[in-house]
Amino acid sequence: MEHNRTNDQDNVNHATDSDVDKHAMNESPADHKPTKRGGGASKEITEWVKAIGIAVILVLIIRWLLFMPFIVDGPSMQPNFETGERVIVNKVLYKFREPKHGEVVVFFVPEENRNFIKRVIGVPGDKIRYEGDDLYVNDKKVDETYLKEAIAQAHTNGTLYNNTPTTPNYPNEQFTESVVPEGHIFVLGDNRSNSKDSRMIGFVDMDNVIGRSDVIFWPLNKVRIIGHK
Repeated sequence: MEHNRTNDQDNVNHATDSDVDKHAMNESPADHKPTKRGGGASKEITEWVKAIGIAVILVLIIRWLLFMPFIVDGPSMQPNFETGERVIVNKVLYKFREPKHGEVVVFFVPEENRNFIKRVIGVPGDKIRYEGDDLYVNDKKVDETYLKEAIAQAHTNGTLYNNTPTTPNYPNEQFTESVVPEGHIFVLGDNRSNSKDSRMIGFVDMDNVIGRSDVIFWPLNKVRIIGHK
């Protein structure tokens, strides 16, 4: 009897071991596969890389096709613009309309191989005359509000605002034509005593106009929307 009981126990153990082995064989590898937390992180990083890539592409498109940063270099637009200030130039505005009086534009000067920033004084068909501190467009004196304080201060000191002998009036010996031709603009720097502008370089071809300066974005304490009157 004892012998039979032992055999029965062996059979039970054998059956149990067999069932365990069978169960182990039936389990798929996925049942023992640990959760891939690293995989989720990798996917998130990939999504971030894609997002950053798209953002960079959009910035480049905006940078080259719609807007352009420009650094003011030199005193020619004082007192309204200072050296080192950075402005955003709107490159698309003039694809839809022509420049207007008083707008501050950036344009390329082939002879200088660099960009200038000046203010639009005359548009096609305008007759320009500049004598001392008196600016006339179509024989009407222009009230240059953006220079009002600077001109008044110069007059208080007993001098002209445009008082440098090397800065001629207009028309002058070098440029005798007073009417702005089609496809061109006449520009002046705000600092009339120290500006190389249409009095020296002549009318500016619209094909060389890059766009209108709309915002000063640096330095931070100078951030402002640029006035054009």
